[in-house]
Amino acid sequence: MKERTGCRETALLAVLWLACMPVAARPASDEARTAAYFDRIAASPPQLRIFLQAMPKGADLHNHASGSVYAEDFLRWAAEQDYCIASDSHRIVRPPCVAPASVPARDLASKDYGAYSRAIDALSMRNASLPDFERFFASFDGFRALSSGDGSRLVAAARELAADDRVSYLELMTMPRSAQGLLDAAKASGQDGNDFGALAAVLAPLLPAAIAEARAELDRYEATLAAAQGCTGAAAQPACTVEVRYQIPVPRHRPPAQAFAAMAFGFALVEADPRWVGVNIVGPEHHPLAQRDYALHMRMFAYLKQRHPTVPLSLHAGEQTLGLVAPRELRFHVRDAVMVAGAKRIGHGVDIAYESDAQALLQRMARERIAVEINLSSNAAILGVKGADHPLRLYREAGVPVVLASDDQGVLRSDMSNEYLRAAQEHGLRYADLKRIARDSIEYAFLPGASLWQGKVGGARVAACAAALSSPDLACERYLQGSEKARMQWRLEQQFGRFEREPR
Repeated sequence: MKERTGCRETALLAVLWLACMPVAARPASDEARTAAYFDRIAASPPQLRIFLQAMPKGADLHNHASGSVYAEDFLRWAAEQDYCIASDSHRIVRPPCVAPASVPARDLASKDYGAYSRAIDALSMRNASLPDFERFFASFDGFRALSSGDGSRLVAAARELAADDRVSYLELMTMPRSAQGLLDAAKASGQDGNDFGALAAVLAPLLPAAIAEARAELDRYEATLAAAQGCTGAAAQPACTVEVRYQIPVPRHRPPAQAFAAMAFGFALVEADPRWVGVNIVGPEHHPLAQRDYALHMRMFAYLKQRHPTVPLSLHAGEQTLGLVAPRELRFHVRDAVMVAGAKRIGHGVDIAYESDAQALLQRMARERIAVEINLSSNAAILGVKGADHPLRLYREAGVPVVLASDDQGVLRSDMSNEYLRAAQEHGLRYADLKRIARDSIEYAFLPGASLWQGKVGGARVAACAAALSSPDLACERYLQGSEKARMQWRLEQQFGRFEREPR
């Protein structure tokens, strides 16, 4: 009896000792241990790159399909299709190849490496003297002969890069070829773009056929993509796990009637096909036509948004700087995208500090949970805005949801891991910050369904999934089946769990 009493006393003392242990001495959670490791390697770019390459990143929400492809891939495709390289501009051009104006892309690297290397430079920002917005936008002309063709290759390349970067979800900006007929009809109508009702009437009878062809085109691309990456077989490539949705990119430098036609097409397509999830507006914001028509474009969006209220907008706005444009152009672009057009996400937002009543605008974005898509490499290369000059910290301190994105990683010679690396090195973000950004990238994705989170992202889960840990129970499974967004969020949490359990 005495022996048993002694055992109980020993056990009680052990429990009391554990209870009184300093918090720092208790075993750290996997998340805390991972964060501590991040802090130890933060000063080492190579170690940080290894860590961030493996870190789950959720979504890339700002990704131009053609700009995501590396020049080497375009040159390989050009060789396979017997395209040519222009001798003066080093751009890809259609056959026949006629010397001395153009040379075959096939075997160019082995026959004339200098010409091959110059072609890579022409199709990207490699070896550019930064910043250089003219060089950036000219790069797209260099591969347009190929990028305007088979879209399945563009998507395949983007998915492969995403899988390698531990990105699970992409929203790609790409325009179906069937939109061109609508743009032509708008041009032929003679409308100046100010009578939205009249333009809508011109386009209405043409929309059903254009929508049907766009859907059929995407069906073909997806079938080709699945076959090329083995997605239906036992040897599926990692890229097959990357979910892809699409946005319609409205060209802001086209005449107003054509811009409206592209918008109308986008709104109708998003309503008709769940694979298309949003409408955007793209192109150089400092272009004279884009500046002249900016307010008109926002009113066009507002008009169509009233008629299609469920279609979300992610708008390029504020991708400009003092000196690139006159000060008056910096006062209202983000504001009008939010307050007039009704954007749910803002792409770039670099000029936010120059907006009229910027603090009130930031407060509204924070209050209404209007996320900003931050493109660090892009802003540095095109605008020369980086480090302390970049408004990333301003947005975060204001409580505006922030996501990191690649923009045009092929042209920029970057990737998503590099965007996270820049956020850590240039802006002092730590593991908890980057994890929040990855979580927010799914929270603010244009995926249908309710969130996995009750309120704060990363806080308490919804009741149906509150008790589920490594696998969903029946109640949670039902909830996830009813929400694409929650399913992607659950998947990301499982990825983080595995990542944080890795020995370090």
